[in-house]
Amino acid sequence: MFKLSKKSSKSQARLGVLKTKSGNIKTPFFMPIATRGVVKALSFSDIEKLKPQILLGNTYHLYLKPGLPIIKKFGSLAKFSNYDFPFLTDSGGFQVFSLSKIRRLLNRGVEFQSTYDGSKHLFTPEKVMKIQAVLDADIQMVLDVCLNSKSSIKKLEQALKLTTYWAEKSKQAKKKLDLQNKNLLFAIIQGGLNKKLRLRSLEEIVKIGFDGYAIGGLAVGESNLEMYKVLDYLTPQMPANKPRYLMGVGYPENIIQAVRRGVDMFDCVIPTREARHGRLYLFQKDTLQKNFYQTININNAKFSSDTSPINKNSKLLELKKYSKAYLHHLFKIQDALALRLATLNNIEFYLELMRRIRKEIKLGIF
Repeated sequence: MFKLSKKSSKSQARLGVLKTKSGNIKTPFFMPIATRGVVKALSFSDIEKLKPQILLGNTYHLYLKPGLPIIKKFGSLAKFSNYDFPFLTDSGGFQVFSLSKIRRLLNRGVEFQSTYDGSKHLFTPEKVMKIQAVLDADIQMVLDVCLNSKSSIKKLEQALKLTTYWAEKSKQAKKKLDLQNKNLLFAIIQGGLNKKLRLRSLEEIVKIGFDGYAIGGLAVGESNLEMYKVLDYLTPQMPANKPRYLMGVGYPENIIQAVRRGVDMFDCVIPTREARHGRLYLFQKDTLQKNFYQTININNAKFSSDTSPINKNSKLLELKKYSKAYLHHLFKIQDALALRLATLNNIEFYLELMRRIRKEIKLGIF
């Protein structure tokens, strides 16, 4: 399922291939966010042009809307959305964490209110696996308890205990739902910024045994240095023959630092969220040296008469043909095309970033 092909001599960075039922994925890789079954502002033909290796959907949101009966009618999330790529579905644990005022943790699961209509729901490890069985994602995540990384030791210990218990329950449930074992199941390491708890969480879920291991509960308020410190001691202890997934990260420099520490998988809302505000990511250099990229805010007045292309180095015709002045105009009149063009630019940047990382690891210069 996962095969390492090269390790860097200069860091913990590594190349590999993750095999899924829908295709092989070269690591390290980035997953564009399709939370509700759509990469915001983009059609499936846009996605085909961008050529991501995998997309990320969210169990919580898809369960609430459009609902499982609709997706079941189509056969899978991929068929419903017309994305002919592998999918990973997050368990919804982070969304429930972010709704702390309208949820209640129980030993058997988590009760929460819908953000759409206020209706009450219960997510158990078993129910989350049943939902993901309908979504039929290539990679499925166990339900976990995600807390602020700086929570008290007592709260972190309670969350860790439930996370391990739910991981075991999730694995048992998937065995009954996926008799052919066609989809991969990843567990999540918790423990905040506490080294002892992080290593204990890792030990407990590795003992249960999963297809891959995710690092959760980071990028939720701690500094970059605090996050890197966790990775410095945690990733060397993680199974070398399984993919390592750093959830919700991050900015380009965060990804590079995490790859150096042996991480293989990433996802983040940054490229799509910042595109909606007119912030564009652009390469300045061919190699990943200092200041290899810049960000611009296309809403700034200085771009109102800028005749240069949105992105002269893009492989997408629209980004090479439309000017920055035109995109500035689209944002000012709040036309939907502005969101599409900015999103295309930023996702292309992130996917190209991962291609460059893989290339430099292969060449031994990363």
